[in-house]
Amino acid sequence: MKTTYPHTYTSFMGHRRIAHGAMLVNVLAVKKVLESQVNDPVLIFDDETGRFVDVNTHGTDEELAQRYASVDVPEPELEQIKEEAPRSRGRPKLGVVPREVTLLPRHWDWLATQPGGASVALRKLVEQARRASAAKDQRRQAQERVYNFMTAIGGDLPGFEEAMRALFADEWERFKQLLAAWPEDVREHAMRLVQHADASVVQ
Repeated sequence: MKTTYPHTYTSFMGHRRIAHGAMLVNVLAVKKVLESQVNDPVLIFDDETGRFVDVNTHGTDEELAQRYASVDVPEPELEQIKEEAPRSRGRPKLGVVPREVTLLPRHWDWLATQPGGASVALRKLVEQARRASAAKDQRRQAQERVYNFMTAIGGDLPGFEEAMRALFADEWERFKQLLAAWPEDVREHAMRLVQHADASVVQ
């Protein structure tokens, strides 16, 4: 069975990075390392979440290529296909998904007075909330990525708990100082994962 893996991934043997890129690149690198019967733990991490991914490295390279395929159509090509596809007549599809929303009577009363009705008003409110919290959401996701990665690979590294406290407190200078004592590959990957939280932290 072929499964697609849309993100990039990074593999570590102990505290040393051994691969980065598509899932298949990582799986093949991990397979090669495991065949050498190393003693250090070998893990593949999802760069989007910071969590390690369970993989099955048994089989030939061709079998692994089938099992751990990358996304079949790259995003730019997919967008081009969408643009070139013939458009059907009638009202364009907006991707609207109907779901139940529970509100108080006063909320429904207010929505009923809004231009376009309740659905249009709710969509506008959601978009405004998304834009307003975008930076905060990105920072939180980056912090969680680093925490997931570091908990799996470096919970015993010097200053780990202090570094995590600095991370979640947005104390970037303190965070960088504590990372200085970590193995180079682990430190660089943690900094890469946190870069969306605050651009200044990687400068």
